[in-house]
Amino acid sequence: MLKVEGLTKHYNHHAVVDDLSFHCDAGEVLGFLGPNGAGKSTTMKMITGFVSPSAGTASICGHDIVADGLAAKQRLGYLPEGAPCYSEMTTASFLSFIAEIRGLNSVKDSLRLDELIERLHLGPVLNQTIETLSKGFKRRVGLAQAILHDPDVLILDEPTDGLDPNQKHEVRELIRSMSAEKLIVISTHILEEVEAVCSRAIIIAQGKILADDSTEKLAQKSPYHNAVLINVVAGGNLEQVQADLGKLDSVEKTEVDLERSTITVLSNTESNDDMDAWRDVTDLVNAGAVSIEGLELKSGRLEDYFRHITQGTLA
Repeated sequence: MLKVEGLTKHYNHHAVVDDLSFHCDAGEVLGFLGPNGAGKSTTMKMITGFVSPSAGTASICGHDIVADGLAAKQRLGYLPEGAPCYSEMTTASFLSFIAEIRGLNSVKDSLRLDELIERLHLGPVLNQTIETLSKGFKRRVGLAQAILHDPDVLILDEPTDGLDPNQKHEVRELIRSMSAEKLIVISTHILEEVEAVCSRAIIIAQGKILADDSTEKLAQKSPYHNAVLINVVAGGNLEQVQADLGKLDSVEKTEVDLERSTITVLSNTESNDDMDAWRDVTDLVNAGAVSIEGLELKSGRLEDYFRHITQGTLA
C-alpha cells in the first residue's frame, strides 16, 4: 500500500532525507521515529506529495505520488505537522468543504461526518472559527479531515500533539479501530505512543534508516532487555549489595538509584544466555547473601533502544 524507493531530499546540497527505502502493507501501524532534525516531517511531506523529492519515488496503492499524484491522494489521508486548517472557517464549514472536495455527498457520507464529529467530540465547537480553537481542538479537526473519506493509507504527523491524556487515549483507540484494513503511518517523537499503537517502527537519524522491525523486537534490542531490577531493603547497604553483584561473571554492570534504593543489573553482553544474570542474582538472594524486598525482570523499552542507537545524532 506504500512503497518508498531511494527517497532523497537535498536543501542547499545537504541531504535532509538520504536514500530511504521501505514498504508497508494493510493492517500495519508504522511508527516513524527519529530525533529532531532527523528528516521525519520532510519524508512525510514527500510521501504525501506536498514536497517534491530530489531523487527516488513513493507510491500509494500503486500510484506514483509525482507522476500520478491525484490518484495517489484520493487513496490517502494526511494530518500534517501542526494540523493546518483554514483559520477563518468554522469547524462545520471547513469539514463540509473537505467533504465536498473529496466528492462526499451521499446520505451515507453525511452519516460518517456526523459519526466523526461525535467520536472526536467536535460538537461544542462546530460554529466556532478554527482560529479561536484550542490546540487540542485544532488537532482533532485536522484528524477529522484526514479520515473523513475513509482512506486506505493514513499519514499522521504528531497526531496527539496538544491533547490531554484522555484525548490521547481516545485518538489511540480510534487508530486501533481503523488499523485492521488500513495502513497507518505515525510520525512522532512520543515513544510511549508508538509502543501503545504501533506494530512496527522505523528509526531514522540524519536522513538514514537505522532500524526497521516490530516494536517488540526493537524493545528486546534494548540494553535493558532482561535486566534485573532489585529493590533493596530499606536501610540496606546498597554499596555492599552492588559489590556482591559485581563479582558475578554474568553481570556486565550495575546502576544504583539511591533515591529509590534500587539496583539495576545488566547482563554480560558476551554471555550465551541473557537470562544468566537473572539466575545468578536469584541464586545469590536464595542463598541469603543479600537482603532485598523484591526482584523484577525488565523486558526492555523501545525508548532505551532509541536512545542507544541515536546518541550522537542531531537532537
